[in-house]
Amino acid sequence: MSNTWLVVGLGNPGPDYAGHRHNVGQMALSQLASDIGATFKSHKANALVAEGWVRPGGPKLILAKPNTFMNLSGGPVANLLKFYGIEPSNLIVLHDELDIDFDVVRLKSNGGHGGHNGLRDIIAAIGTNEFDRVRIGIGRPPGRQDAADFVLSNFNSSERDVLPHVLAHVCDAVDMIATEGILAAQQRFNSPS
Repeated sequence: MSNTWLVVGLGNPGPDYAGHRHNVGQMALSQLASDIGATFKSHKANALVAEGWVRPGGPKLILAKPNTFMNLSGGPVANLLKFYGIEPSNLIVLHDELDIDFDVVRLKSNGGHGGHNGLRDIIAAIGTNEFDRVRIGIGRPPGRQDAADFVLSNFNSSERDVLPHVLAHVCDAVDMIATEGILAAQQRFNSPS
């Protein structure tokens, strides 16, 4: 297993989107960068990139936030994999998931996009669906609210209170995938809590 991983946080760029549910992948990536003491810088692959280590002597993490809208994330991801010489098997994508309740994190290896346009574009751009995902539950919209409007809205105050715990959980999941592998991480994080 290679000791360098590309970890991508999906979201939409700019301050207008920063607090949206759809940007929870980028929120988690920012927390991970803070945890490992990494600073984001502009990269020619049209992304903000930070580099650091899970721990001294541990796996190297290349953290990336595409500077594109969610549905155009594939180009920057493909370019970063090529630039760093990382195989898709060492790609971890952090993304929001409507089909999982808020405050729940689930790990997935390989598979389809499940209707998520960011994942759809990454799969198309890199030519494979064989990469790991950290699915961050945001739940379904209440009542008859449109799903698109829901993901492009901010977390409510009670969700914001719990969000630091969720983001810490995501960071732990990335650490475990990179150090022990996806199967061990799935056994821990996908088990009933």
